[in-house]
Parts: sequence; structure tokens; C-alpha cells
Amino acid sequence: METYAVKPIFYHREKPFNLTIEAPGSKSMTNRALMLAALSDGETLLNGALFSDDSRHFLQCLMDLGFDVHMNEEAHSVRVMGLGGSIPKKTASINVGSAGTAARFLTAMLGCARGTYHLDASEQMKKRPMAPLLKTLTELGCIITFDEKPGFFPFTIESQGITAAEATVDIGDSSQFLSALLMSSVMIDHDFTIHITGTHGLSYIQMTTRMMQQFGAGVSDLGNGTWCIPGSSCYRACTYQIEPDVSAAAYFYGMAALSGGSVLVRHVHFDSLQGDVALLHAFEDMNCRSADTPEGILLSGPADGHLKGIDIDMGSFSDQALTLAAIAPFAEDPTYIRNVGHIRLQESDRMASIIHNLTLMGIHAEIRDNDILIEPGHPRPALIETYEDHRVAMAFSLTGLRVPGIVISNPLCCKKTFENYFEVLDAICAASYPQAE
Repeated sequence: METYAVKPIFYHREKPFNLTIEAPGSKSMTNRALMLAALSDGETLLNGALFSDDSRHFLQCLMDLGFDVHMNEEAHSVRVMGLGGSIPKKTASINVGSAGTAARFLTAMLGCARGTYHLDASEQMKKRPMAPLLKTLTELGCIITFDEKPGFFPFTIESQGITAAEATVDIGDSSQFLSALLMSSVMIDHDFTIHITGTHGLSYIQMTTRMMQQFGAGVSDLGNGTWCIPGSSCYRACTYQIEPDVSAAAYFYGMAALSGGSVLVRHVHFDSLQGDVALLHAFEDMNCRSADTPEGILLSGPADGHLKGIDIDMGSFSDQALTLAAIAPFAEDPTYIRNVGHIRLQESDRMASIIHNLTLMGIHAEIRDNDILIEPGHPRPALIETYEDHRVAMAFSLTGLRVPGIVISNPLCCKKTFENYFEVLDAICAASYPQAE
């Protein structure tokens, strides 16, 4: 088993570190932009794109569907030739890997198309929920045939296009189901209304609708869980700048919270389309300070060295529940992370991952329905089980920066979204504290 031993650069160190860094492109925005570009009316240039396992699977799927795609990884750019809402191939097979966004977005897109498409996925993705979206597509007239377990990958979609005027989708398990339908709805040539049941991650829905509008589509939030997309809506080819990944930036900001030092991540600002920027306000509540400078947000750790525990609803930015959980033991008070029950259904059961790894470190943590309680304590050495979940690996690397003996199993799972994260972390350690080498 491959492992990574975290260098405890803050252990018995009195000098806080200062860091200015750039984060990779946003995974959420990259995959949305790829979808919108593919459905646009010509060649779109995407700058600042993230190249990772997830985005490479998305790109490969687009090429397998017949789209003309050109990538320049060194320049972090992608060119996509859209056909105004049409899919080049009417029959094709694609594999979405472990990419949840590709899985949900492309499923909806192919459900709105005219053709027959077979979709497969990794063993990890085969366990993740798809049934609510597939149920909605079936109600809209798609014929879906499952190869294995009903409601899960792999399956075949047969569609003659959507003639219905409205749909309802349950987003209790994932807001991606709604984002997928919203983005695909421009393929429908009449006014289309989407209703939701359940609630989850509405900040990501705001990202989706704002990006649709940036690409020229009309979409209206009517309130009460209802959205309307006019039949005249379409996406216009353009040059589009993708923001840095605030989810990735969060790990660097966590270093400031832990050390009392300061971190500036270039080009991250509070007006970001990404809901994870809310974590910076959580850090403020924990006694950190932030400033939105022209270069990017600067976060400084507690000036008095006292990190406070907080009681916070993270339902709208739950990807950062792991980040906060990894830092929480160092606070002076208990931390309550609320409304995150849906993270049980992500790349791993993240609630269980948090409890298991904190318990290994001797920290008292418990699940209370959809909430997590974490008590302050003194973490001890432990082998972190990542469950092949990139966010588990990256989050608990932060704990290791304060505690000797924290070892991350399967660190390469980070390639899903941030393939060189541990190389970057090593470079930060070496630059900040050369004697840690």
C-alpha cells in the first residue's frame, strides 16, 4: 500500500509561516464549462481549466460522443467545438470513471438528445446515487436499461428527445441532478419548467445558473424550488475564464488557521461563483482574519493563537466538512458540523471517514443524525484511511502538519481533482521550514 508521511512543520515551531500560492482551476466550473461549451453554437476557448482524473474523463466522454476537442495542458486551456445543442454521434459508449459531475451532467444531456447511448463508470461511481435523475428521465420518456443494479451504472439510454413541458427531480442526495437538467434543458425546443423535491447544495445551483447566463442562456429561478428555461435559450460560443478551485484553496487557507500565519491564494475573491468560499467566513468565526485584496483573499490565523470551536451549518458547502473536521481538534471548544448527512453518499461515506480517522487519532467525535460533533484534543499518530477519497487525503494532511506520525494511505487518490497536491505540500514545507527536510 502506498503511503505518504506528512511533515509536521508546525510541531514545536514558534514562527508562523506566510504563503502566497495559486490553486488549480475549479473542478466544478471546469466540468460545467465543458458541458456548456459542448452545447454552444461554435468554438469555445476555456482558459484556466483543471486537468485531473475527473476532467480527463469528461473530455474523453465528449470525444467519444464525437465532439471536436483540443487540449493544451501546459496552458490550462481547452477548445471545444459545439454544435448548438446537438450530439455528433447518435450511438456511442462512454465511461465517466469516478467523476460524479460527468456522470450526472452527461446522463441528462444524453437523455435530452436523440439517440442510443451506453454509459459505464468505475466501481466507486457504480455505488453512488443516480436513481433520482434516472427516474426523472424515465418520466420524461427515456428508455433506460440497466446492465447490473437498477438505478446505478452501467446502463443504456434511448431517447427521442423531450416533449414534456415540465419535470420534477429529487435532489436530496445530490444537487448535481438539478444542475444536469438545467444545463441540458437548452436542448429542449420549448419552454421547460423544473421542480425539485428535497434540498441540497443550492450554492452549486447558483453557480450553474450564473454560468448558463454567462454563456447566453435564459434561466429564471421562480422561487419555491422551481426554475424555467425558455425554449429560445441557447449557449453562445465564447472565451471563458475558469476561476481557481476554492475547494483546493481551502487546504492552504487551513494552514493559516492552524499556524497563526497568513495565506494568500491568488485570484480567489469573495464574489466567487463557488460556494466553498463560505469556509473563509467559518474561519473568521474561529478567530481568523480575512482581507479581499486585489491579488486574492488573504487569510491570517488567530493573532492570539486561540482557535475557537464553532457551530455551523455546512449543508451548502459540505465538501469542506472534512477540512473543518481535520482542524477542529485544535480548537479550544467543541465543533458542530451540521446538515451534512448527504456526504455519506459521496466518493466515500465521509461522515464515517471523519469519525473513523479522528477516533484513530484519539479524538472524540460522533455522528448525531445529520450532524457531527468533534471535541478538542491532542491527536496522536495514525495511519489515515482515505477510502480512495481525494478530500479525505488532502484534509487530514492538515492534521499532520501539527502532529508527528500522521501517515496518509493511498495519497494518489488526489489525482481525481488535484493530482500534484502532495508535491505542492512538500514544496511548501521545504520553502517555509528548510530544516523540516
